[in-house]
Amino acid sequence: MKDTILVVEDDAAILSGIVDLLCGEGFNVSSARDGAKAMRLYREKKPDLILLDIMIPEKSGYEVCKEIRREDPQTPILMLTAKGEEVDKVVGLEIGADDYIVKPFSVGELLARIRAALRRANTKRGARKWDDRPLKFGNVRIDPRTLKGRKGKQEFPVTLREVQLLQFFLEHEGEALDRSLILDEVWGIKYEGTTRTLDQYVARLRQKVEHDPTAPRHILTIHGLGYRFVSK
Repeated sequence: MKDTILVVEDDAAILSGIVDLLCGEGFNVSSARDGAKAMRLYREKKPDLILLDIMIPEKSGYEVCKEIRREDPQTPILMLTAKGEEVDKVVGLEIGADDYIVKPFSVGELLARIRAALRRANTKRGARKWDDRPLKFGNVRIDPRTLKGRKGKQEFPVTLREVQLLQFFLEHEGEALDRSLILDEVWGIKYEGTTRTLDQYVARLRQKVEHDPTAPRHILTIHGLGYRFVSK
């Protein structure tokens, strides 16, 4: 059975090009140029993957992503962002996007990201087993069932992917973890995104769980390799 992809992009020329490309690659494709139609098509078509531009009318890509994630934590969402919009990338990951693709992008990069995301979703091996036991380290407590955390008296939200990343860190506490290993284990086998995706997630997690994100005590950087997690 062909995978169905929902493409949301308000630029008619870009949208047409992506749709033609994906149809030529054998995918079933639905398309929308605004957020309201995107949500209607999402509920009608139940796509296997969503390619979502940030700057769209009616509802922004952020709003669409958040609304979908309230109903569906699993369907891959790849966000399209303009070159240099670092804040957009971070916010996209924070609200539950799986990855971002910077425009302009090559045909090869786009197809590689899409196929990698579909492979992770279709094989079920990409997503780590869900464990709803509370996560505890230092003065941080996180409840995977509610996707809410607490650091001392301060409460904060977490995403599904952030919980999975923290679970992996806790399972391998004290180990020197290569970025590629983390991406493969948490995002999925043979992950073809960039290590920058992981760095963005770590940066957001540090803002939430570290007393001083500029001098982290839990999620430590190993220059040239990756990260080490320390609970105390």
